[in-house]
Amino acid sequence: MNPIGNLGSIVYFHFPSVAFCYLDVAGAIEVWNMAATETQFMLSVGLIEKDVNGDTLWVWCYPSVGSDLRQVLLSKCCLTQDSRDFHTFVFGQFCRIWYYITTVEVQEPTALNKVTHFSIVVTAKDFNPEKYAALSRILCRMYTKHGSPVKMMEAYVTVLTKGICQSDENGSFLIKDYDVRKAYLAGSVKDVVSQFGVETIILYTALMLKKRIVVHHPRIEALLEFTRVLPTLTWHRKDWSILHPYVHLTDTELEDLKKCPGYVAGFVDPEVSNSTDLFDVYVNLPDSVITVSQSAKEAMAMGKLHKDIGHLIVQSAEDAERSDSQVIKDISVKTKEILANLVALADEREDSKITLEGLKQHHFPPATENFLFHLAAAEQLLRI
Repeated sequence: MNPIGNLGSIVYFHFPSVAFCYLDVAGAIEVWNMAATETQFMLSVGLIEKDVNGDTLWVWCYPSVGSDLRQVLLSKCCLTQDSRDFHTFVFGQFCRIWYYITTVEVQEPTALNKVTHFSIVVTAKDFNPEKYAALSRILCRMYTKHGSPVKMMEAYVTVLTKGICQSDENGSFLIKDYDVRKAYLAGSVKDVVSQFGVETIILYTALMLKKRIVVHHPRIEALLEFTRVLPTLTWHRKDWSILHPYVHLTDTELEDLKKCPGYVAGFVDPEVSNSTDLFDVYVNLPDSVITVSQSAKEAMAMGKLHKDIGHLIVQSAEDAERSDSQVIKDISVKTKEILANLVALADEREDSKITLEGLKQHHFPPATENFLFHLAAAEQLLRI
């Protein structure tokens, strides 16, 4: 049993068999077992401050953050960036850890008399921006009032152990109010289709085939809003681990990104358009232009099947009576129909795997055959 933190009269310990405990001044040991609760997703909370001299420092965290991740988090915080842009909330993913950064300007009067701005940095295993934005707002209010991490840490630990944080003056937070499906559906697929029309089929095809999509926009808020929607086009997977909405062109981040076979990656730096080794599909969001790279054109070749799916997506999205979730359902129903046909083709074989020779026997149009072949590879139905 080793101490992992000391705050006032409370010493924190970690036992391998349980998640968390503390030893109070009376010597009594309190233990919370967080098994099978959503709080297991939470990893750490940190604090970055900008003082009256213009210096920005990582000043505190609990329980700890590795040096590589800390450098990435500092680079994502708007307080460390040269530009004057102020971003109240950003999120992203690095090394399979999600980070959520909330930044506030200190308003007088406050206990923070030498601090002009600060950022709360929460890391977690799950994608849920709304959940961690709500928690961070409460932590920000506590830090502004007390000027010390003590109350903030107490609130974080309460959420960590009980899934709830209640305060008359700072607001309340209940972790079960933030279902992951709400986070998945928070963006607007109708807005994506409104911007790109029938060309949305390019994004759909790239996602279905687990290709690498890079999106550029100079405004991080626009980038986050757009990229988080794209995984809904392949709702059957419900896989937001492919999302890397805020990436910088640094060796550390690009090395991490390249470990992923397929992804949706967002960049504010226009220079990413020259890094053709990073993408199969490039989305210039300000100009509403989608480009397929030369190396991906064969796999991404379009035919009648794509045209039909594209029209279905546009027709559903343009229907004023249909909500975003209904549009996602319409696309998902069509996707499941395609996958069911693919599985049926696989079931014709003894090993339930598809071969190119087997596909050719069905005399599909060339573009359809090509799509089904690459889709079978993406869905691990292809005989290797």
